[in-house]
Amino acid sequence: MVKMQVIYSGGLHCELTHEPSGSRIETDAPKDNMGKGERFSPTDLVGAALASCVLTTMAIVAERDHISLLGATASVVKEMVTTPTRRIGSLAVEVTLPNTVPVESRAKLERAAHLCPVHQSLHPDVQAPLVFSYV
Repeated sequence: MVKMQVIYSGGLHCELTHEPSGSRIETDAPKDNMGKGERFSPTDLVGAALASCVLTTMAIVAERDHISLLGATASVVKEMVTTPTRRIGSLAVEVTLPNTVPVESRAKLERAAHLCPVHQSLHPDVQAPLVFSYV
């Protein structure tokens, strides 16, 4: 169990605190929903969490197999939909991994990415394709 605290600080901003570590994040409503877009929006954090979870889960598997993913990156494009209600419609993730990852290990790592806890927690209506490249 992990406890987090959220305080509304006005102006559509919130301050989030991760209780175990004390690390903090601030959010703002997006420009298209009455905010200024000065910080991550709550739905941006869902996309960032997905990309981070994908890389972290792949790294856990890679480290067990003594494979370095140092320098791997992930980018995510979040698209909102408004019908039937405003929500995340898609989170498209592009993962770029070092070409030093052995070819025979790539399918295992990609499978792990699809099984990351955030990806598995998304509602089925949220499209969340993962694309992998090795450079």
